[in-house]
Amino acid sequence: MSLIVKKFGGSSVADAPGILRVAGIIADDYSEGHELVVVLSAQGDTTDDLTAKAAEINQSPSRREMDMLLATGELASAALMAMALEKLGLPVISLSGQQAGIRTSSDHGSARIEKIDCERIRGELDKRRIVIVAGFQGVCRNGDVTTLGRGGSDTTAVALAAALRADRCQKYTDEDGVYTADPRKVPGALRLSEITYDEMMELASLGAQVLNNRSVQMAKRYGVELEVLTSFERKPGTIVKEVTNMEKIKISGVAKDTNAARIAVMGLRDEPGIAFRVFRVLSNAKIVVDIILQSIGREGTKDISFTVARSDLDSAVSALDAQREALGFSELDVSDSVAKVSIVGAGMMSASGVATMMFEALYDAKVNISMISTSEIKISVLVDEADADRAVAAIHRRFFED
Repeated sequence: MSLIVKKFGGSSVADAPGILRVAGIIADDYSEGHELVVVLSAQGDTTDDLTAKAAEINQSPSRREMDMLLATGELASAALMAMALEKLGLPVISLSGQQAGIRTSSDHGSARIEKIDCERIRGELDKRRIVIVAGFQGVCRNGDVTTLGRGGSDTTAVALAAALRADRCQKYTDEDGVYTADPRKVPGALRLSEITYDEMMELASLGAQVLNNRSVQMAKRYGVELEVLTSFERKPGTIVKEVTNMEKIKISGVAKDTNAARIAVMGLRDEPGIAFRVFRVLSNAKIVVDIILQSIGREGTKDISFTVARSDLDSAVSALDAQREALGFSELDVSDSVAKVSIVGAGMMSASGVATMMFEALYDAKVNISMISTSEIKISVLVDEADADRAVAAIHRRFFED
């Protein structure tokens, strides 16, 4: 008998047939003697619908009240799933984040899990009950409901698996595992049987949406073995763990991120400390910077280009413009029609020619590169957004299909 934490996304429980299908998966595992903790997201587009309802009442509601509202989506999913399992004659109980003992910081909308008191959950498991937990939420010290931000239900599941020392944490998605590229866009995409935490973190941060980056970081920190699989078919998925047997594969995936914008700070003085002053302005404005490129100084000036999330573009430009005189730059050149295309793979560390293969694929596809960033297991390039899908397909073909 093993303890398994299962997480089902909103599309898996979007309607009554979906809930009943998922209930069947849970019932099968329970019948095999496993202890089960099940974390659920809100149904389908519930979170978006609740956000729209809030906007009908108040265009700028407080973050506390938004947390109160949005947390109801996961509560509804948990209760409905418990009802479905009751109908099957199974012992079950649904719990809110607070009832499950999830204690968080007080940062409404983006709270961090600080502690999980597992006493209630362990007590219910000892009674041989299936425990359904509403994901995405917890409670802070003063008793207010909080939500965990984007991918919060994934984070809930991994945190519970770590706290309970579960044997495995399974995430059920639309896809039947982690692929070498988005299978909806790249017909030749291959499903991976396993992938390392580091590779999965890079892919998640670079646009792959199968797992939330924050949850993978937590899984790596606490040694939680993850499995990504689908609720629509009964078959194994992709295991995410520390070490894999896939060293022979140079790269594990190609990812595209269209949530990117490029800013070039032009005509900066070519002197020590100028880069520090530029990025201090952005840091003070809570702007996260990604790819950075600095030109060779000429005639006493240089340019610094970098990327930010598209949602941070206006804030970044405003922060820099406010310090134009202090920084001494001549102009800002801005583009929000760019995309970041990346390859990720632990095998890159021991293989030569990987960058050459990637750049050759882009050359053959007539895709121009404007910026490049590398790490031990990643190469990212900035391209025109209109070229992004073609770039991904060309790179994937070069590494996996040729």
